[in-house]
Amino acid sequence: MTAALANWQLDDAEDLLADVEGDPSPYVTPAPRDGVAEDSPATLGRAWADTLRAELLVRRLRVAGFTLVGDPVEPPHGSGSPPALDLHAGVAGLIDGPPTGPDAPADGDPRSESASRAALAIALVRSAKAAFDATDDDLQRAAGLARHARIELLSRRIDAAMDEAVEAASLLDPALPPSALLVDTLGTLAGVLADLELMPLALDYQRRAHATALAAADSAGLLDLEEGRPDELVARTATRLGELCAELGEALLDDGVPESAAPHFADARDLAEQALALLPPESADAVVAAQVVHGCALVGIGAHTAAAGPLRAAVRSTTASGDRALLASALLALGRALRRQGDGRGADEQLARALAVATEHGLPRLRRAALRELCTLHAELDDAGRALPYLQAYLADELDRVDERRTRWVELFGRRKSLLETERAAGQLRRQAYEDPLTHLPNRRYAEARLDGLLASGGVPALAVVDVDRFKEVNDAAGHPTGDAVLRTVAELLIAGVRDTDEVCRWAGDEFVILLPDTTAEQAERALERTRRAVAAHDWAQLGVHLPVTISVGIASATRGDDRRTLFAAADGVLYDAKRSGRDRVVRLSAVTQTRAGGSPLDALFGPPRTAAADGTEEASRDDTAPVASPPAVVPAPTVPAVQPSPLDDPAGDPGGFAPLLLDPPLGLGSLAEPALAPVPPPPVEPPAAPFREAPAEPDVVWGSGRSPEQVLALVREARRQHPDRPAVVVRATAEALVALASEHDAYTTVDAAAMSAAVGPIPDPAGRIGVLCGAGGDLPVAAEAAFAARITGTEVVRVDDVGGSRIRPLLTDRALLDDVDCLVVVAGLDASLAGLVGAMTDVPIVAVPTSTGQPGSFGGFSALLTMLNSASPGVVVSNIDNGYAAGVFAARIARRTRR
Repeated sequence: MTAALANWQLDDAEDLLADVEGDPSPYVTPAPRDGVAEDSPATLGRAWADTLRAELLVRRLRVAGFTLVGDPVEPPHGSGSPPALDLHAGVAGLIDGPPTGPDAPADGDPRSESASRAALAIALVRSAKAAFDATDDDLQRAAGLARHARIELLSRRIDAAMDEAVEAASLLDPALPPSALLVDTLGTLAGVLADLELMPLALDYQRRAHATALAAADSAGLLDLEEGRPDELVARTATRLGELCAELGEALLDDGVPESAAPHFADARDLAEQALALLPPESADAVVAAQVVHGCALVGIGAHTAAAGPLRAAVRSTTASGDRALLASALLALGRALRRQGDGRGADEQLARALAVATEHGLPRLRRAALRELCTLHAELDDAGRALPYLQAYLADELDRVDERRTRWVELFGRRKSLLETERAAGQLRRQAYEDPLTHLPNRRYAEARLDGLLASGGVPALAVVDVDRFKEVNDAAGHPTGDAVLRTVAELLIAGVRDTDEVCRWAGDEFVILLPDTTAEQAERALERTRRAVAAHDWAQLGVHLPVTISVGIASATRGDDRRTLFAAADGVLYDAKRSGRDRVVRLSAVTQTRAGGSPLDALFGPPRTAAADGTEEASRDDTAPVASPPAVVPAPTVPAVQPSPLDDPAGDPGGFAPLLLDPPLGLGSLAEPALAPVPPPPVEPPAAPFREAPAEPDVVWGSGRSPEQVLALVREARRQHPDRPAVVVRATAEALVALASEHDAYTTVDAAAMSAAVGPIPDPAGRIGVLCGAGGDLPVAAEAAFAARITGTEVVRVDDVGGSRIRPLLTDRALLDDVDCLVVVAGLDASLAGLVGAMTDVPIVAVPTSTGQPGSFGGFSALLTMLNSASPGVVVSNIDNGYAAGVFAARIARRTRR
């Protein structure tokens, strides 16, 4: 089947494909009986049959003059070029069948038939790729990708072919065991790389194919009898490697470096002789191919007479057998030998035949070589009239190649430019997100992240919280510009008083925090005491401030089990002690005694402070956390007055007032004076009222699409004014809008550049946990949007990216993600079946989000949406296309309700 396709024997390939589609594919290794699903080989067999059928359809399209996507093969230089095919009409033709009736053409419409072939080929390629991506066998995937790269080359889709070849190469691990499929895949990939003009890479992969064949032949039992004799497999790979060596040698000869070409011709001759020694006589086609390579090598080293006879025999054999690619190679080598012998007429005849065969059967490398040889031949014969048409055709081919290269360079330039712009915008966003615009210090967001990192790494940092004393009085007396100058000067003094490894951050307003890695509270106290004295001694009058400017500092050192919140609460608590003790002082929280002034907020965590009277010793009054010369303050215990009794209540215990009148009379009583006819029933007990739960206050959403930064800022201000207790969320904003938000709201802004989203205001504490799975790289923006929406709605988020296809295996081996979350969000476009696959692996509810990324025929995400809607796995709900925000909020609601 492969040989028939390669030789453009399309009718023969059609007959062979009818048998292939009914049988399991020869490329599929038999599945083990235990532990493997029974339908796995059948699925891969169907994928291979679809691939072969797609290649057949693409070759028929090439014969008709069109590519896989319906474009004309030749660029539209003039009015005679055919228009592109209507693929929608092709799909309709596949569904409804060919037109019938009196108006239908007798022999059918060739364009409609080609459009239907193109639509069917696209569907087959997509189906086969999905099947290959779903398999866990990297070798099967690589083999399918290499074959699809060849299909893309036939359609002149160079970039798509390059992408398929790169992905196939990435799957061919050097540790893969030798097999016939591995040899065939490496050889196919080498041929694709040669057509892409990457000859050094093509040689590398063909050498690896030859080495793999040798290893398989040396190891008994690696090859089945159906896969052919080991010696024949080695010979065929040696022949292909020799062919590439000879082709590279000819290219070097054309470039005028014969000394570099000679080793390649010698390698080609040796490989061809090895192949001829290994091949049995009955393998006539392989013997002829080796003879052609041997003849090409002899022509390259100058043995023209010795090469001419075997090459003539090879031409006769290939003419009879119908192997067009081999015939064109033999004719080209024979024409070269005759030209270099001086037989111009014979060379012209053979080279013209080689050109015709290469052109007819779509062999671009052989066609260019034949055109170059014919140009050279007629130039040597001084026949400019005949050389000119060949030269023009050769230059046209070269210009097409230059255009393809220019297109690739333009695309590469655009991608690089876009990447640099994104990196620059991301850097600006990072600076805006983590830098205080007034003091140019790191802001609160950075301080929190840095402190989390220090604690998570096992470090024992000290944290100092610094507050400018009576800063409001400075602002009121000297004005806000002067107050800003004071804050900048305090920041400079703080930086000057600490080590290079310490980090000074502006927390909010007139508060700063200092992170001191691997520092004890005592060491931090000595450092901050020097800084406190420097601030107090500074000449503030030069800034126009005539009030004393001082700072109060609270210091705490991390202990085992501390997190960011507890460490900051400890430092903030001793700062409160410093304020109560008279300000302008440094107070540290000792890890041993932890004595503080009474009434501190830390009393709720650590209990009230001890006093000297309670301890009964003088040592208790000299605790190292109390500032020098500050007597302990005696705080009276608060008292609450007793609740006064109601004047309607009876001291004996009977309720007074109107209480007796509120009781219903017992059964049978006409009035309160009548005796009861039955025991008086007890008063009815009202059931306890169900606690009223207010709906959770979710963030206000501002969609940034189509809005200018000024409009986004105005909407955020209005949302924050109406609901200051919840964040205002901006989704799908431009980079300029995100920068403007970070600049205006500073530390209150949470920015996610990947999601192009931001939240302004307090983020709720996380409750519950969700997971976000992303199928492929193109789905990352939607996955980032879903994760951001869930996080700002109030739940913990765990993301796992690039799990499409066989990359889902880590989820199968480590089920922690699937078992430890309350809800899953699965974002996929090209791998839309991922949601159903994950749904069959877990009982966690799943929100599936189809995306508009994927193949050109994905209809803007509609095909992914249909795939998810038609999934047979239970427990999967589907969002609309690209709506990561809705999916994230939905998953967060499930997670928060689950943790109530």
